[in-house]
Amino acid sequence: MKENESIDTCLDRIKQDGYSPTRRVEEPIFIEENGQLIPYGRKIIFDAILLKHEH
Repeated sequence: MKENESIDTCLDRIKQDGYSPTRRVEEPIFIEENGQLIPYGRKIIFDAILLKHEH
C-alpha cells in the first residue's frame, strides 16, 4: 500500500493493474521513545498474482 492510501483504493489499483490479491500481511511499526518501543502504525503488504488475459 502507498502511504495515506485506503485498503479499498489499494485493492482497486491492484485490480486495475491486472492482478488479483491472494494474501494480506500486516507488520507492526514501532518507534523507540525513552528506551521503550512504542507502537507507531502498521505496514500492509498484499501479495498478488497476474490475471490471465484471453485475446
